[in-house]
Amino acid sequence: MDCCGLLTAQKEPVPLKSIEVELEVKDHVATLVSTLNYENKEDKPIEAVFVFPLPGDAAVCHFSAKIGQTEIVAEVKEKQQAREEYDDALSSGQQAFLLEESEESPDIFSLSVGSLPPGESASIRLEYVTELAVQADDGLRFCLPAVLNPRYQPQGSEVTSVQVTSVPASLVPYSLSFSARVSSPRAVSKVESNCSLDPLQYLNTEQTQATVKLAAGHKFDRDVELLIYYKDAHQPTAVVEAGQASAKPGTLMGDPVVMLSLYPEFPQSVMSSVTSCGEFVLLMDRSGSMDCPINDRAQQETRIGSARDTLLLLLKSLPMGCYFNIYSFGSNFEHIFPKSVEYSEKTMEEALKKVEKMKADLGGTEILEPLKHIYSQPCIPSQPRQLFVFTDGEVFNTKEVLNLVKENSGSHRCFSFGIGEGASSALINGMAKEGGGHAQFITGADRMQPKVIQSLRFALQPAVEDISVTWDLPKEVSVTVLSPPITTIFQGQRSLIYAQLTGQSSEAAEGCVTVEYSLAGHPSQNQLRFSLKPAEDTGLTVHRLGARTLIRSLEMEKKNDEGQPDEAVKKKVVDLSVQSGVSSSFTAFIAVNKGNGEPIQGPLTTRNIPIAHLGGMAYACCAMATPCAPPSFPGGMMFACNTMPVPCMAPRMLALDTAGAAFDDVVLCRSEAAYDMDISGEELEQCAFLSRGEDTEGAMIEEPPRDPLLQLVSLQKASGCWLLDPALAAALGKTSEEVENTKPSAVNQEVWATILALIWLHGFKMDAKEEWELLAMKAVSWLHAQNAPGVSECVEAGNTLLRCNVQKGVLGL
Repeated sequence: MDCCGLLTAQKEPVPLKSIEVELEVKDHVATLVSTLNYENKEDKPIEAVFVFPLPGDAAVCHFSAKIGQTEIVAEVKEKQQAREEYDDALSSGQQAFLLEESEESPDIFSLSVGSLPPGESASIRLEYVTELAVQADDGLRFCLPAVLNPRYQPQGSEVTSVQVTSVPASLVPYSLSFSARVSSPRAVSKVESNCSLDPLQYLNTEQTQATVKLAAGHKFDRDVELLIYYKDAHQPTAVVEAGQASAKPGTLMGDPVVMLSLYPEFPQSVMSSVTSCGEFVLLMDRSGSMDCPINDRAQQETRIGSARDTLLLLLKSLPMGCYFNIYSFGSNFEHIFPKSVEYSEKTMEEALKKVEKMKADLGGTEILEPLKHIYSQPCIPSQPRQLFVFTDGEVFNTKEVLNLVKENSGSHRCFSFGIGEGASSALINGMAKEGGGHAQFITGADRMQPKVIQSLRFALQPAVEDISVTWDLPKEVSVTVLSPPITTIFQGQRSLIYAQLTGQSSEAAEGCVTVEYSLAGHPSQNQLRFSLKPAEDTGLTVHRLGARTLIRSLEMEKKNDEGQPDEAVKKKVVDLSVQSGVSSSFTAFIAVNKGNGEPIQGPLTTRNIPIAHLGGMAYACCAMATPCAPPSFPGGMMFACNTMPVPCMAPRMLALDTAGAAFDDVVLCRSEAAYDMDISGEELEQCAFLSRGEDTEGAMIEEPPRDPLLQLVSLQKASGCWLLDPALAAALGKTSEEVENTKPSAVNQEVWATILALIWLHGFKMDAKEEWELLAMKAVSWLHAQNAPGVSECVEAGNTLLRCNVQKGVLGL
């Protein structure tokens, strides 16, 4: 068949031509409108199916289709009913449009455009609202997922996964345009992105409104991330939104809804002391996809390599007196110690030796079993459990994982890290939310280390306990809280509360909310007074976010013995979803064009729209004969690439150009599908040689030299000190003689070595201070404990030797 227009790798036409995205940010709430433009250039009617990612916490609240001059607005209906209406419409020759959320992961949606006649165009409009996460540097993070790496499905899983058609990022056959408008009561200081942006344009002299655009030619090789910074620090706020005039009073949509944003501030005296207890359990993803480059600009640095360096920093930063263990997982899991051990020089060194040998060689991404094993271990008295999870987030059973974390939320805090483009926001954010911790994403040129150490700081903050929220409202107004109870509070991090306000109040009426808690044994409270007068121009944004919050809470409620949701809970979710117009896992948006046009004749041809994938299971297309397909991929994770029969040995790895021919100079990553089969190590090595930096002759490409900071950090002892030896001299860029001969005579070797290391960190690595600050604090504590003479003399001699000018006070001495 000869056809013009956009083609997939199999030379099938792609009916999706372009995606236009308009983002509006008001303070910390974002509304996104995405328009998908379709055109059928074939000579027969088609059905276009597009599976794509959205932020896991987005409230999808509008879906409509425009064909010619006719616009059809979709309704939210129970999912099975919506599917039946869609199928009935297609079989009777009508046009229909269906948008549904994956039942397993709330960050994957499927859009079906049915019966698009030859030569006809359609524009699909999709709208969602979401809150922006606060980053460690007070920036607000928005992420438009543009990459969907196929999700690994464990063996024996009975649920059929969403069918994903994916191609390498360079082969995505449609275009993306993106513009954002930012407004806030505070001035906008800057907007940063991991993608090329046109310059920020201010719309007023106060600089409280600005616009920014994505530069043309986005390559779909990364998610589009915006970091928005306001001039003033975040302040507690309350937004009251009037109910919908057409909705019945007393219902969620008919009553006003308030959104409270709280930013608790802890006393400096409490914040300056970090806890020295805790059980730190580190869970590392070692699936095949972790062998991929951490980003496209640093091809030599792999995700697993960066994770190993991060574990080194983490282990060196742990306080004496705590307990720890390290788990790693793929298709199975391993742990370094049978149970958590006390942190000491001996246990730290034993762990580091094993960390250095960690490779991405454990197969698929089965995170559920190691989590069950960790939670089955008895907690250590007076050592609160802190779980750190590192993964590229390519799992299929997201909701099962989140349910497990929630069930165990009383016994631990969970800190999660999404590594690389396309990490599942539903998994990473969900684990931190259900586990009362903090989520971080490492994408683009981000360094993993500062983000992980930031989370370690949160974990070392004194635990906030006995949290209660009380409301003081006029007696004629009652409150129904829509958010789950606050279980954790971190210094400077936002806590959000949504609540429905029922009853009439005067224009001047005020409300007050008080959050009380115990911090390091001291009772504390934060209070926020707010006007009950509804804000203007918010539309129904707050109602939809409140509805989404309640829907997500209900979806996480306890399942019956078969693991299915309780029917009463499901009915409640469906009713709430239909009433609010916000999607859920039990509902779908359905639109049918019931115009007077002639029925569309002829059989329908289905066209799967490809989405970009990067590392992960399908970074290199894996072509296999059908009989070899592993049972863990029912229905097949569809990869848009040429398939060809291959013996049931190692999967053959292909990379395709637009004409479908293989080409060289592409980084191939191991396919996780391969690990799920009975393939010998030798066959796997032959298949995956390119993924570990070996050339085709078998010669190893040289590893990049180790970062000087990590070199110095690796030499620190668990107690916080350094030893005076040739390795330290080399890390400082000096000879052993230079270091030994300049030591003041009255000072012992460890004190001299430790002061030199601290001077070097302050003199040469201030740009990475957030990475080494905790281990430097440990070194300073060790020095104080020595009560050694001649510290001032050491600092002076150290500055001379290293050609620095670091003051004793700056070192904390």
